[in-house]
Amino acid sequence: MLLPSFYDFCCRVKTISGNKALEKIPALLAGMNAYRPLIITDKGVASAGLVDVVKKAMENKLKIGAVYDDVPMDSDYKIVNDAVRVYRQKGCDSIIAIGGGSVIDTAKGVNIVASLGGDNLLDYEGYGAVKRKLKPFVVVPTTAGTGSEMTLVAVITDPDRKIKMNFVSYFLLPDLAVLDPRMTRTLPAFLTASTAMDAMTHACEAYFCIEKNPISDSFAFRAITMISENLLNVVKNPGNLNGRLALANASTMAGAAFSNSMVGMVHNLGHTVGALCHVPHGVAMSIFLPYGLEYNLHRSADIIGEILFPLAGPEVYASTRKKHRAERVIELIRKLNQDLHDATGGKHPRFLKEIYDRNGSPVVPQSMLPVIAQAIMLDGARLTNPEELLPEDARMVLEHAWEGTPLDRKKIKKGGRKVKY
Repeated sequence: MLLPSFYDFCCRVKTISGNKALEKIPALLAGMNAYRPLIITDKGVASAGLVDVVKKAMENKLKIGAVYDDVPMDSDYKIVNDAVRVYRQKGCDSIIAIGGGSVIDTAKGVNIVASLGGDNLLDYEGYGAVKRKLKPFVVVPTTAGTGSEMTLVAVITDPDRKIKMNFVSYFLLPDLAVLDPRMTRTLPAFLTASTAMDAMTHACEAYFCIEKNPISDSFAFRAITMISENLLNVVKNPGNLNGRLALANASTMAGAAFSNSMVGMVHNLGHTVGALCHVPHGVAMSIFLPYGLEYNLHRSADIIGEILFPLAGPEVYASTRKKHRAERVIELIRKLNQDLHDATGGKHPRFLKEIYDRNGSPVVPQSMLPVIAQAIMLDGARLTNPEELLPEDARMVLEHAWEGTPLDRKKIKKGGRKVKY
C-alpha cells in the first residue's frame, strides 16, 4: 500500500498508566499551577465509590474545590452551563473528569466556557471556535471504551433540536490521562463488553476509513490486539486487573488513532440512533460494526482483511487466503458479539430489536428506522466512510441491523466516491 501523499498526526496528551497511577495526580497538577480542581462525574460513578478511590489515592495532597455529579448518561449543554456556575462559585482553577464518555465530554464543554468566558456552551459550537489554551484538565476514565481522553472532540446533545453537537479543537485535548485498573474493577460485565466494543470500533474504523495514516494504523493495530486478547476473559473474570489495564490502554490507543484518522458510517449510525432513541453509544457501536465492515467490503476488502492479523493472530492470518480475510474479520466480530451476549446472560445486545428500556419496551421501534435514516445526513462521520452513505443506504443497513441479518450484498452500490489510501 502506498503512503498517503499528506497526513497529520497529533497525540499530545500526557498519559500515566499503572496500578498506582492515581497517586501521581497532585504533583502533576501542581506542575500546571493548579491546586483547586472541580471534579466532574455522574451519580453512578460517585455511588460506586470511585470518586472516593481517587480522593484517597491523592491522600489530601490536593484541595478539591467541589464535586459536580449531576452528569446524565447522555449529557447536554444545559448540564455544562450548570457545572460552569459551580466551577466559578467554588473558585476552582482546574478540572478532573472521573467517568466515561458523557462525563469526559461534559468536562470538555465546561472547560471551554470556564476558560473562555460567557455562560452558554452554544456560543462555541462547531469547528474552530476554541482558539487558545484552556484550564488544566485531567481525565480519569472509568470505562475502557470511549477513548475520549485522547480526542479533540466533545459530543454534547442539544435536547431542543434533538441533535448531537460536535465541538472540535486541539485545545480540548486533556493535559493528562490517568489509566488505573482500580477505576474499572467494578464495571458490570455488560458495560465492560459494550465499552470495549466501542474501542474496538474506534480502532477498526480508524484503520479502514479514508483518512487513515501509518501512525494511526500502528495505534489501531495494537488496540485491536489487546481487546481481542483480553475482553472475553475480563467479562468472565472481572477481578482480572491486568486484563482491565490492558483494555484501558487499548481504549486510549484507539482514541488516539481515531482522533487523527476519524471514523465512518458505524459512528454516523451510532450518533444518530443515540440522539433520536438514546441508545448507549457502546451498544450502538457493537451492533453496527459488522455492518460497517460489510457495507465497505467491496471498496476496502484488502484493508479490512489486514485487521485479521491483530484480531485473530498471525497463525489464523497466515492460514487464511487473502481474498477471504475480510469476510473472516466480519465473522469474528459477529462471533465476539455473540460470545459477549452469552457471557453477559443476554445483556449485551446483538441487534437493535434486542435493546429494551426498563419497562421492557423497544428502545428503537422499527417504525423509527426511516426517521433515523434521514437524520444520518446531519452527522459528519459519514464523510470519511470509504463508500458514500445516503438515507436510502442507511435505511437498508438499519433494517438488517434491526433484525440481525447479514446485508444483501446485491443492494450495496458499487459507485460513489473514489477511495485513495
